[in-house]
Amino acid sequence: MVQYSNFSTDYKLSKGRMFPENEDFNRTCFMRDRDRIIHSTAFRRLKYKTQVFVYHEKDYFRTRLSHSIEVSQLARSISKVFNVNDDLSEAISLSHDLGHTPFGHAGEDVLNKKMEIVGGFNHNFQAIKILTLLEKKYLNFDGLNLSFETLDGILKHNGPINCKLPDYINSVLEFFDADKGTYGSFESQIAAICDDIAYNNNDIDDGLYAGLFDIDQISEIPIVEKVIKTIKLNNNDKKRFNYEVVRGLIKLMVDDLICNTKEIIKKNNISSCDQILSFNKNIVCFSDDIKDQELKLKSFLKKNMYEHARVKRMTIKAKKIITDLFELFIEEPSLLPTEWSEFENKDQKLTKVCDYISGMTDKYAINMHKKFFDLYNL
Repeated sequence: MVQYSNFSTDYKLSKGRMFPENEDFNRTCFMRDRDRIIHSTAFRRLKYKTQVFVYHEKDYFRTRLSHSIEVSQLARSISKVFNVNDDLSEAISLSHDLGHTPFGHAGEDVLNKKMEIVGGFNHNFQAIKILTLLEKKYLNFDGLNLSFETLDGILKHNGPINCKLPDYINSVLEFFDADKGTYGSFESQIAAICDDIAYNNNDIDDGLYAGLFDIDQISEIPIVEKVIKTIKLNNNDKKRFNYEVVRGLIKLMVDDLICNTKEIIKKNNISSCDQILSFNKNIVCFSDDIKDQELKLKSFLKKNMYEHARVKRMTIKAKKIITDLFELFIEEPSLLPTEWSEFENKDQKLTKVCDYISGMTDKYAINMHKKFFDLYNL
């Protein structure tokens, strides 16, 4: 019988933190990591950062904060099935989107182009920067001084790293003598795939609620049709029916994930954490059939939601706001808050402006744009 507990990242064997601290008598290091993330400024700002719809569209739609909580819930549940460290899974899940810009990928696209000369912008790398440098709440260090395993799980959210990394990440890896080319821990892999499950299915929920498409359109995808056939409709309440479909899709994906992961573990005689890290692919994954169905689901959402005229209009406005603010602060850095306005050269100025704008919420960016570009608001 497979002992899944052998895959758990043992907090007692953690590589520790960059800055030494006394251990907490009542909490493990990963519990403390989770708590620090929840109390961080960057986490709180996720409340007003776009998932798909800009925050003020309607209160119903998901934000980066609600999405992160939903990912965390799924990750904790699956971690308990495999008896691995659910505190670590939760810490990674809650922090995986901290580096996102205002207006989601629209904002990221703009900053990436503006920062090409210094290596571009990557929201996953930015999350590490926030957690190691930009959060300033402690007397003795910048960042949150998280455990290596939490930082590594966030960094390898999408698997091994095979690209050039910024200096602030290289310094972390060098300090812990870590290998960027290995796969993430079991808990990291759980958090990553729960991100996919959450945003796919909850984007369906938001899309249905917004009227961007209806249940008949999405039922053309076999996996959705399969779920619909299991639902016994007792009345004509379409909203309840839609909720049942989304809930059924989440359950189907989670069940497939658990079953397929167990099969991979058994087939490959995997019995330790080290084998998971050195394996040639993610161990926590869907079956081939569900992978194929998920691609069809993503294709549907891209065509009918992300490229919908209503969403595209928001995207165009969002890119205009971020572009205007970036160019303004580059030309007039004196308009930046004091803590962001000190730099020694052009590259540092670009970085400071980028960090400042990427940390904004949708709400703050919109208000800032009105302040500087609304000629009737002098």
